[in-house]
Amino acid sequence: MTKTSKPPLDLERLRQDIVFEDELLGHRLVFHTTWGLFSPKGIDEGTRLLLRHLEVRPDDRAIDLGCGYGPIGMAIARSAPQGSCLMVDKDFVAVEYANANVERNHIGNARAMLSDGLKHVPPQTFTLAVTNLPAKTSKEHYYLFFHDILARLEPGGRFYVVVITGLRRFIERAFGEVFGNHRKVKQGRQYTVAMAYKDPV
Repeated sequence: MTKTSKPPLDLERLRQDIVFEDELLGHRLVFHTTWGLFSPKGIDEGTRLLLRHLEVRPDDRAIDLGCGYGPIGMAIARSAPQGSCLMVDKDFVAVEYANANVERNHIGNARAMLSDGLKHVPPQTFTLAVTNLPAKTSKEHYYLFFHDILARLEPGGRFYVVVITGLRRFIERAFGEVFGNHRKVKQGRQYTVAMAYKDPV
């Protein structure tokens, strides 16, 4: 009996960009992605849930933390024509793809930059911060992240997160400790959207 040999991998095809279109916040967008980036073949369910429940104002100055190839930040920028969106990621490949997707979709009020959280972001403040939080990191890292966001939000600024539902209690507690408030926006079976705001002083 002979083993059935597997067909050889088409490496040239695998090296080509993955390309798809989707509608986010009512805007039709085209994305180029690649293997190794988060959810390269399509928009993940956590991001979809977040965008379904995200309030964007026309003049928001937003930051998208952990932007990947740019879907959240690009959709926000399109929804805030008098504002802007800064997208950051610690993966240089993600930043390259996000900036290329911004150009490809002719979005003039968004850009991506390399940064570990907000560590490398120049001094500026935001009215809206958004992130699809990674599940595999320490709670100490989350606390550092949340305090950095609080410091960069303008009074009344909002911070939206989507997390796996198993982390919802931790987010509720941490938001209460850091921001002094917490609102569960939407709880799904797999993901939960929550938000906090910086108290107007």
